[in-house]
Amino acid sequence: MNDHVISVPHSHLHPGLVLDAPDGIDDFVVLFSDDSEARARLLGDESGRPVLRVGGYMTTAGTVVDEKVWTVREALRGGGRLRLRLGRALP
Repeated sequence: MNDHVISVPHSHLHPGLVLDAPDGIDDFVVLFSDDSEARARLLGDESGRPVLRVGGYMTTAGTVVDEKVWTVREALRGGGRLRLRLGRALP
């Protein structure tokens, strides 16, 4: 699998979900369990805390999910990987 693809075991993101990303990569594709996908970019908010911007996508069941920016509750680096635990989506 491409290092720039992050697989998640759900068709939607939610608070508490852990994303396992390659360390040093800020732009990647999130591949959902239903084979839908969205572009994602790790950014910093105005105070420098990490946030994850996820582009809009459509699930294979036809649900449209709008672009969202997610807070990152926890970011752990190790072994060339970055594990991001999502917080809440920003309004």
